[in-house]
Amino acid sequence: MPKVYNWQIGREMEFPYEGVRPKRQFAIVMDTNKCIACQTCTVACKTTWTPGRGQEYMFWNNVETKPYGGYPLGWDVRILEKLGVRDMTGPVYEGKTIFEAAPDGEIALGYIPEDEDWAFPNVGEDECTGSMEQGALYTMPHMQWMFYLPRICNHCTYASCLGSCPRQSIYKRPEDGIVLLDQHRCRGYRECVKGCPFKKTHFNPITRVSEKCIGCYPAIENGRQTQCTITCIGKIRLQGFISKPDEVREDNPLDYLIFVSKVAKPLYPQFGLEGNVYYIPPIHVPPRYLTQMFGYGVEEAMETYRRATEDRKLLGALLLFGSTPEIIERYEVQNDTAIGYNKDGGELVRVPIREPIHIRAAYDEQYEAHRTNIT
Repeated sequence: MPKVYNWQIGREMEFPYEGVRPKRQFAIVMDTNKCIACQTCTVACKTTWTPGRGQEYMFWNNVETKPYGGYPLGWDVRILEKLGVRDMTGPVYEGKTIFEAAPDGEIALGYIPEDEDWAFPNVGEDECTGSMEQGALYTMPHMQWMFYLPRICNHCTYASCLGSCPRQSIYKRPEDGIVLLDQHRCRGYRECVKGCPFKKTHFNPITRVSEKCIGCYPAIENGRQTQCTITCIGKIRLQGFISKPDEVREDNPLDYLIFVSKVAKPLYPQFGLEGNVYYIPPIHVPPRYLTQMFGYGVEEAMETYRRATEDRKLLGALLLFGSTPEIIERYEVQNDTAIGYNKDGGELVRVPIREPIHIRAAYDEQYEAHRTNIT
C-alpha cells in the first residue's frame, strides 16, 4: 500500500491510494458540553434525506449516550476489540490503524453489523456509569457520568469506505472534501459498510445499493451550513472548512479550534482515517476514557476549554456556534464583539463576547406598571 501522512496520529501510514488533499476540507466542530440529546439534529436530517423505503433504519445523524449507547449496537466496542489495546498517550501513535491491521486479502479491519444491531437507535440513553451512594459528594471529574455524542459521517481524509469499495463507487470531492457514493456504480457488495468503523454507510435493502451522509452538499455549494448544524437547539455545532495542516489560518474559526487552541479533537484517531468531525471533550468525564475516544491531548483540551475566557480568540470562535446559518470563512474579535465573514469578506454576524446588563426598576413610572409579580 502507498504511504500517506496522517497528522492526527503524527506519522505516515498505509492507505490504498495516494494521499491527495482537497482544495479545502468540509469539517464540523461539536461541543459535547452543550449537547442535551434533544435529537433535533437527528429529526432534521431524517426528514430531509432518509424518509423513503429501505431507509427506515438509516440515521445519517444520530446522538448516542456514552459510555453505553451506540448505533448500531457496540459499533465502537467491537472495532476497538478487534484493533486491540493501543497506547494513545503520545503525539505519535505507535499502534496499527485499521488499514495496517487488516487481515490478508482485505483493505481494512472491519465487520458487517447484524440486522438486529440497527434495531435500537436509543439504546443506553441517559444511562450513567453507576449510582450515587447516600451522602456521597460530587467531585470533578464525576465518579458517575455520561455524556451525549452526536455523530455524522466524518468525511474522512483517508476514508475506509472509499478504500474498501471494489467498484470505486465512493469518491472524495476535490473542491470540498465531501465523501459521496455513486449509486449507479454501486452493486451492493457492502464492503463500504464493513470497512467503515463508524458504520456511517448504510445498505438499502429495497434499492440493493449503499447510501451515506452527503454533507448537505447542495447547501454547502450555496454557502449554507448543514441541516443538522442550523437546526441545533443547543448551538453545539460550527460547520465550515479546515485548512491543510501546513496552511493553517488563525482567522478561520475551525482552524483556530482544531490546530491553534487544540480544543477540538477527532473521534478515534487511532483508526487512521483522519476524520473531519471534531469534538470539544466533555469536561466532567474521566480523561482516561476520553483519551481512548479522542486521542492524545485531551486533558490539555479540557483545561483550555475551562479557561476560554482568558483567550479572546477562542471565546470568540466558541460564541459563533449557532449564530448564523451561513458558513463563516473568516472571523475576528474587535473589542467585545466576535464578527464572522463569508468567503467574499461580507459580514455575516456580530456576537457580543459579554452580554450587556440592564437593571430596570421593578415599577415603570411611565407606564404605571409593575415589571415583577406583586401580592
